[in-house]
Amino acid sequence: MLLFLKVLLTEFIAEMGDKTQLMLVALTSKYKLRDIILGTAAAILVLNGMAVLAGGLVGSLIPDWIIKIIAALAFMYFAVTSLMKDDEDEEEVKDKKIKFAPLAVACTFFVAELGDKTQLTAIAFGANEGLNAAIIVWIACSIGLFAADMIGMLVGYLLKSKTPDGFLNTLAFVIFAIFGVFTLRQGLLLPSCPVPGAYAHPIIIAAAVIFGLICLAVFLKQRKALK
Repeated sequence: MLLFLKVLLTEFIAEMGDKTQLMLVALTSKYKLRDIILGTAAAILVLNGMAVLAGGLVGSLIPDWIIKIIAALAFMYFAVTSLMKDDEDEEEVKDKKIKFAPLAVACTFFVAELGDKTQLTAIAFGANEGLNAAIIVWIACSIGLFAADMIGMLVGYLLKSKTPDGFLNTLAFVIFAIFGVFTLRQGLLLPSCPVPGAYAHPIIIAAAVIFGLICLAVFLKQRKALK
């Protein structure tokens, strides 16, 4: 029980204020409460299971800079989609969300959290406690991470019910855009990245400009459609 509580509290504290908490706030503008809970829970169980049992095998097979760039692209994609207004019929949207929303949330959370400090915490506990305590560490890490992220999700839904229409979408765009550019910068500046340091910042600036132009084009298109 002591080990369980120690791991749970450590994982909970490590996740507080993390980017995935803010990501869940942003996702509340796109998905239902049930979809976010299901997707987040599935991703957390898989991630912590990988961390505890595989002991960082994924991290050794996939370079950190590739993981960061994939996460950056995912953040940028969701920033762009936050600007889009869904033109489909309500019933069609409902059917699509039931089928695909939990999977979309799970994939987004998985990529964002992969290689994060909470996963490293799970790896550390898994290595220290050994396979005999693997299940306890896995469950405790999962509950701690899930509890912390649900706080972020509930904050998002509170904002959704108390703020004007469109505010949460704008907030989601800002959060995802900042994370996208920042994560891309992290990936390109890692020592393991083959891109020379002298070229990293020009690439980041060029990517940010292209991303900004895409967002502007989507915004203008949506604004024109509303007229």
